[in-house]
Amino acid sequence: MSRIIADNIISPLGATTQANYQAVKASKSALCHYNGGKKGYIGMSDINVPFPFTASLFSDEQRKSFCIEGFTLFESLAITSVRKALEASQIPLDQRTCLVISSTKQNVGQPARDEKQGDGDKNTAQRIAQAVGVTTTPIIVCNACISGVSALILGNRLIEMQQYDYVIVCGIDLQSSFIISGFQSLKALSEDNCRPFDIDRTGLNLGEAAATVILGKGNQKDGWFITGSAIRNDAFHISNPSPKADGCLMTIEAATAEQDTRRLSVINAHGTATLYNDQMEARGISRAELADVPTNALKGYYGHTMGAAGILETIITMHGIDHQTIIGTKGYDELGVSGNINIVRNNTSTTKTDFLKIISGFGGCNAAIYLSKRPVPSSQGNADSGVTTHTVLITPQKVMLDNEETDIGQQTGKALLTYLYKTRIQDYPKFYKMDALARLGFVATELLLQKEQKAGNKEQKTKGERAVIFFNESSSVNADKAFLSTIADPENFYPSPSAFVYTLPNIVNGEIAIRNNYHGETAFYILPRKDDETMRMITQATLFDSFHSSIITGWLECKTEEDFHAEVKIVERLAKLF
Repeated sequence: MSRIIADNIISPLGATTQANYQAVKASKSALCHYNGGKKGYIGMSDINVPFPFTASLFSDEQRKSFCIEGFTLFESLAITSVRKALEASQIPLDQRTCLVISSTKQNVGQPARDEKQGDGDKNTAQRIAQAVGVTTTPIIVCNACISGVSALILGNRLIEMQQYDYVIVCGIDLQSSFIISGFQSLKALSEDNCRPFDIDRTGLNLGEAAATVILGKGNQKDGWFITGSAIRNDAFHISNPSPKADGCLMTIEAATAEQDTRRLSVINAHGTATLYNDQMEARGISRAELADVPTNALKGYYGHTMGAAGILETIITMHGIDHQTIIGTKGYDELGVSGNINIVRNNTSTTKTDFLKIISGFGGCNAAIYLSKRPVPSSQGNADSGVTTHTVLITPQKVMLDNEETDIGQQTGKALLTYLYKTRIQDYPKFYKMDALARLGFVATELLLQKEQKAGNKEQKTKGERAVIFFNESSSVNADKAFLSTIADPENFYPSPSAFVYTLPNIVNGEIAIRNNYHGETAFYILPRKDDETMRMITQATLFDSFHSSIITGWLECKTEEDFHAEVKIVERLAKLF
């Protein structure tokens, strides 16, 4: 259990948590309508899309005020938000303090990422860490829409495992033609202000923000404490939520397992105002027998702030309850989902002091976090490091299984992965629709599972409690370039939905979960470099959730279709082996 000791929000509604809370309490929204076309912004690429949209964007004046010389706007906002939170906490910045950043696309919309701002995304977190004085290895959580809650869960685990005394968690994303075009290609955007859970909802609005929470040891009696959490996968589809809400239900049940849900003041939902997400969340809440608990969503104030969403919405909900207030769901009028859940339309008073934050995202991922003003000892599991049972190494020229070289004939590069599929797998034609990173992870996992099956552990292939977590340093750079090619020419503008989905690196985790019916945790992390110790620590943190009996994990780098490197292994919890 960890304690929240400081926080900050920077959004178009204000540069402090207090300013944001007061604006939301007064029912102010940052959503604005844009007609499309070229509009220049300080510090980032022009937003140049040939269609109207509604979003929550920083003004030119705000952008100028946040820019720090030598840093991208993304980095500047993160640095500013972290510094503001640090001012309120006065924690030591030593080897017992870690920085975790949650973001879905990082610097993707900003110019000169390589020439002027360092070596792309892999250095973004390191530059932010150095600027705020953190000396330990920073971690980027890149887990689609659940990134913010995933980062809070990781930070909480690292403190419970006594790896760190303090974890700074900063969620941030900015909007660009890249992201706006991508969501439009999926037909997910609404031209009008979003209406979460409403019968007339027509889609989501995007937003931008930076939000920071500082976690410390939960050894005090007062404050907010993270007392329950979980990440689970639907194993249903890479971009559509499960109609049965299986993953959502599993996270709610796990996060509330040791809690007295009669103390719940509110469930703060993801509430994107898309047709299927809102219906899925309503189904999950109903199946968890929490339909009578007040439920709200904050997208009508901020839009979908992506990597910042889980942190920003947690902070606002937390401060609302501090003032005995449940914030109303802006844009909501009439219930448009089944399950008869209790959507809060207007600000409502409460005397209860616990709340549940739920969220879901592409790749089938779902997360939930339970917060309470009462310190409750955690009973999730233990810091079992596990044992490696099988390994695979794949490079453009070599394949090794359990340290034995595999015959690949004359195949190299991209052709090698296709050769491995055709000769070793064959029964999953969706392979040909995957991007290079997903193909690499899929093939590596299939080879491992075949090795495991031959070793006599046949039951492991469909074991639902297996987690899938990967690491690299370049995120989904190859898929990013492929999608950019579909929007680069204004005269030939055709954003590809299939290309856009794979610009989220955690889609490879989702593909593996779907293939094998895995409902355990799925997550993708970006590190400044291949760091075995940090990877081991995060793998151990995943096993801290006792739901997981084993993990498929490792380094999964794919810079181009011809330049890739996979070192993947199966790690079994020791208690499951003996």
